[in-house]
Amino acid sequence: MKLNSDIAAIVTGGASGLGEAAARLLASKGVKTGIFDFNKERGQAVADEIGAIFAHVNVADEKMVRAGFDMIRAANGQERIMINAAGIGLGMKTASRNRNSGEVMAHDIEAFRRVLDINLFGTFLCASQSAAGMMLIDPLEPDGERGVIINTASVAAQDGQIGQLAYAASKGGILSMALPMARDLAREGIRANTILPGFFETPIYEQMKPEVKDNLRAHLQFPTRFGEPREYAELAEFLINQSYMNAEYIRMDAGARMPPR
Repeated sequence: MKLNSDIAAIVTGGASGLGEAAARLLASKGVKTGIFDFNKERGQAVADEIGAIFAHVNVADEKMVRAGFDMIRAANGQERIMINAAGIGLGMKTASRNRNSGEVMAHDIEAFRRVLDINLFGTFLCASQSAAGMMLIDPLEPDGERGVIINTASVAAQDGQIGQLAYAASKGGILSMALPMARDLAREGIRANTILPGFFETPIYEQMKPEVKDNLRAHLQFPTRFGEPREYAELAEFLINQSYMNAEYIRMDAGARMPPR
């Protein structure tokens, strides 16, 4: 599928980080772009700047997701591109001990559920709703393609570190959906691929102390820097353009394999 002004797209998490980079790239190619994000102020600002449509959406809320699709489709038409980049992180062990008091605490249940709701359920919900809409539109020549879905997992799906239990579980779920989602949608001409980013200059990592980032950087092979969001967007563009790419999951991590901590 080639990017042009006849194509519509929706990007979740499009107000910052990887999602913002993807939304900016799509809009720069003339694609009618819609943004889902929970940050109203930032989401509207990005949309105004790039000529996109913004919908205030919590991707874990079914009613908000449906309303967001209705709003953006009313303006741009049915999307043929769905990029799921919304997500949150969390650092918390399965169970932990306070080194000073000796008190033992289990993982916070609501925190675990919130990460899965936003990262995993939100990805599923938006992908499923988008695919249902794509099935109603005419296929494109020459391959009969109707649309493409790109989900965002993480290297934590395979290399989850200490304290990444909830995050790794959520991203592992996204990774596990890669093949069955593509198989489910194959007869409808809808492709599904998954990107597993490593360390990128996004809000999650920008909040880290310099020494923590230096420790993470030491595990990179080459280049020895954090990824730039535009590089994620460029890989997403490749997966959109190359119609033979389907059911794939691609690590984008400068060759890093993460140790326990």
